[in-house]
Amino acid sequence: RKGIGKVMFPLATAHGPWYVVAKDQERDIVYVSNRYDEDDFARARSEFELEDIKWISGTPPLGVKDSATEETEWNEVRFDMKIRHGPKIVQGTLMLNGDGSTGNVRLDNKDGGLAPGQYVVFYQIGTLECLGAGVISEKHWAKFLQTHQNEVPEEELKVKR
Repeated sequence: RKGIGKVMFPLATAHGPWYVVAKDQERDIVYVSNRYDEDDFARARSEFELEDIKWISGTPPLGVKDSATEETEWNEVRFDMKIRHGPKIVQGTLMLNGDGSTGNVRLDNKDGGLAPGQYVVFYQIGTLECLGAGVISEKHWAKFLQTHQNEVPEEELKVKR
């Protein structure tokens, strides 16, 4: 936050604090925003994709898979969750995709520090029995950037290293 003023427009740096919201490593760009607490980021702070989901028992818990059909159909299921950066248990839903190794999470409330690579641990509601975990996907911020690409002037959003 403190050293970013040298590479951004002086008028933009006066409207801080600024937070890193995404990285494009291929193009060597870091995206920052001073509107992280506003509604612009509400969805990006409460919905995200997971990958590499693993279950302690080796299979998803009861209720996650629709056992009424032979096909793999997933149900949206509520869990208590712990996200790596924070000390609190949060509530939300998980909907698995495809073979069950990826999925979408929707939190009941916005979270302040979701980042790709962080783990999300799933607990049985009310018991804190650990059931499994997954990793927040790089797709998390890529989706946000695609949907908000034209809303903010590019000069305000990116800082080249």
